[in-house]
Amino acid sequence: MNRTAREAVGLIAQRELTMRLRSRAFRITLVLMVLMVVGMNIALHLAHNSGPSIIRIGLLRQDTALSAPLQAADRNVAAVTVPDLASGQSDVRKGTLAAFVRSGPDGLAVTVAKTLDPTLGGALTTVARERALAAQIIRLGGDPVLVARAAGAATVHVTSLQPPAPARDQQRLIFGIVVRLLLYLTFMICGPLIAQGVVEEKSSRVVELLLATVRPWQLMVGKVLGTGALGLLQIVVVGGAGLISARLARTLTLPLSGSLGTLAWSLAWFLAGFALFSLLFAAAGSLVSRQEDLSGVQFPVLAPIIIAWVLGISTLPGHPDSGLVAALSMVPFFAPVLMPMRIALGTAPVWQAFTALGLTLLLAFLMVRLASRIYRNSVLRSGARVTWREALRAA
Repeated sequence: MNRTAREAVGLIAQRELTMRLRSRAFRITLVLMVLMVVGMNIALHLAHNSGPSIIRIGLLRQDTALSAPLQAADRNVAAVTVPDLASGQSDVRKGTLAAFVRSGPDGLAVTVAKTLDPTLGGALTTVARERALAAQIIRLGGDPVLVARAAGAATVHVTSLQPPAPARDQQRLIFGIVVRLLLYLTFMICGPLIAQGVVEEKSSRVVELLLATVRPWQLMVGKVLGTGALGLLQIVVVGGAGLISARLARTLTLPLSGSLGTLAWSLAWFLAGFALFSLLFAAAGSLVSRQEDLSGVQFPVLAPIIIAWVLGISTLPGHPDSGLVAALSMVPFFAPVLMPMRIALGTAPVWQAFTALGLTLLLAFLMVRLASRIYRNSVLRSGARVTWREALRAA
């Protein structure tokens, strides 16, 4: 590419990027995506650190022996000693105690303000039954301590045919899904933007003025580079916000080098995938003159992105070593969506990742000539929709 061609492509790319950055829709979408990933990390942090509240109960001094079995039945129960019956009832009435518990000949007597907390009720029922059982054991000449020790030693041994994944593997899965969702949304947003921009310029005749000074392939490549820079900015901002907020909220405890490595791979796959798909989106947009006709011509370009997303989200979480997904992740049209998640999960060998990336870049390089031919042969033709076959014919 000579200097004049580079300058032309650069000016078109700068124009495209500036125009898209000024778009209110893009700015709103970017803010919403940042808020979504940050909010998700905050919600996970709150869910992880919010435990059940402590239930305070009052006991008379002669009933303090109930404290240990109550806490054994429910560790969220905290027992405090009250001097007398009147003080216990007063504390319950004021709300400083959830309940006031007394032992009696027929079990436990509980005083509450309105209703008994179900969790506390379960713990009290367990303790009352244990006390009744101990009384019966003593009456029969047995030792309640020995019986309790034998009962406590009885356990259930569980054999898992498929042991649960370690916490880090689960984090890898979630991280992989989020990364792939970000790539998927970026492809689905920025790709159609290119096609829409081509149709807008074609229907308004702006493309005729532009092609009076630049060549068709320069216009197409400039639009692709400008929108690609927009998508790259979106991934860096949203991905960076998500990674930083996950670290601060401690919802992501994977090694920082691994997290940054996954993010770097995501950027590489975005560049490779966008280089491939964006050229096809530009070519598809040149085939029609109305926005109403755009969905039909760009569906063949969207189809492999959607198929890869659906297949990955339905298969990889349960079967990360799926042979079908591994095979499709090597195919350039599916690799930009599937391979980043396999990398995040740690199931993709290095040679597969680099081979798939190389094949995708090679196909993108070859696609420049094909897409330029389609774009050149159809972008100046208005009216009826141009078919792919007609566009491939020589001008």
